[in-house]
Amino acid sequence: MQPEALYQYLNKLDIKYELFEHEPFLTVSQSKRNRKNMKGFHIKNLFLRDKKKQNFLIVVQEDLEVDLKDLQKKIGSSRVSFGSPDRLFEKLGVRPGSVTPLSLINNVEGDVSLFVDERVKNEVKIFCHPLVNDKTIAISYLGLTKFFESLKVKVNFLTFV
Repeated sequence: MQPEALYQYLNKLDIKYELFEHEPFLTVSQSKRNRKNMKGFHIKNLFLRDKKKQNFLIVVQEDLEVDLKDLQKKIGSSRVSFGSPDRLFEKLGVRPGSVTPLSLINNVEGDVSLFVDERVKNEVKIFCHPLVNDKTIAISYLGLTKFFESLKVKVNFLTFV
């Protein structure tokens, strides 16, 4: 799916969002250096798989350091590692640097489990890529929830101390 089709889908669901265009961001540090008028909850997204070839999308606050050994216990899995770029594209239809919770719209098999940092629950502006890394959208938690519900995606919440 292309970003324009995603915007149409969000509009159809009456989900409000704000669009920002910028140079491509591949890392959190690049994003931080180049933000303009983007105040709110910025996330990073980890696409992982385990030995059983189960796929996971982990969405956390951008500054959180994620220990994969600790994370595997939290998500109830065996040893996890980063999914390959090919698997990422096959399952979520995006390339590295463009991973986003919105990419679950491309997971037609429904075989990617979503785990989200619970701190996102009270956020009015959550910043994420709309399937490409040269744009960012701000969307509310309620908007994201409506999006996930429309896709029948179960959201599992994670607590980090």
